[in-house]
Amino acid sequence: MPQAALTSNFPPLRLVLSMPGEAGSHYELASMYARGEGVPQDAAEALVWYRKAADQDYALAQYALARMYSSGQGVPQDTAEALTWYRKAADQGYDRAQYALARMFSLGDGLPQDHAEAAKWYRKAAQQGYDHAQNDLGVMYQIGQGVLEDHCQAVAWYRKAADQGHARAQNNLGYMYESGRGVRQDHAQAVEWYRKAAEQGFFVAQHNRGVMY
Repeated sequence: MPQAALTSNFPPLRLVLSMPGEAGSHYELASMYARGEGVPQDAAEALVWYRKAADQDYALAQYALARMYSSGQGVPQDTAEALTWYRKAADQGYDRAQYALARMFSLGDGLPQDHAEAAKWYRKAAQQGYDHAQNDLGVMYQIGQGVLEDHCQAVAWYRKAADQGHARAQNNLGYMYESGRGVRQDHAQAVEWYRKAAEQGFFVAQHNRGVMY
C-alpha cells in the first residue's frame, strides 16, 4: 500500500497561519506576500495579514503596516495612518519605529514640527543601539536642535554609530576630529574616519579626505 504523504495529518499552511492569536504567524504570512516568497507577490494581501498581526499589538507588524501607509504600497498613501501605527510600535519599544517617528517630528511630516520630541524619540532608538538614530541624535547635539548644543555628546553618539560601520557617522566623526569640536583636534584621526566612510562609497567623505591631503 502506498505510504501517505508525511504532511497528510496536518492542516494546510494557510489554515494554521489563520488561527486566532497567532500574531507572529500572521506577520510571517504577510511578509511572504510582501516579498513574493512561496506565494504570488501581493501588497494588498500583505496589508490584510499585517493588520491582523498589528491588531494583536505585534510591533513588527505595526511598523510594517505604517511603512505601507507611508509609501502608499497596497493602500492609498495616508500619513496620518502611518503615524498612528508608527507610534503604536514605538510605544512598545521597537527601535525602527521610534526612529521613524522621530523623523516625522523632525520634518513636520503629518504633524507639527517638534525638534524636542524628535530628539526624545531619536534617543530612545539610539539607546537601543540603532545606528541611524545614534547618528541623527549626534547631529542634533552638534547643531543644538531639540537639545542644548553639546559637541562632546555629538562626538559620543557619532562614535557609537561609526563603530557600527555607519558611513555618515564616520564622516561626521572625522569632521569633529578635523575641526577639534568636542574632541582634541587630530588630523590623523580625521583622515582615518573619512577613509572608513569613503571606502563605503560615501562621496562627502571621499571629498573631505581628498581635501586634507
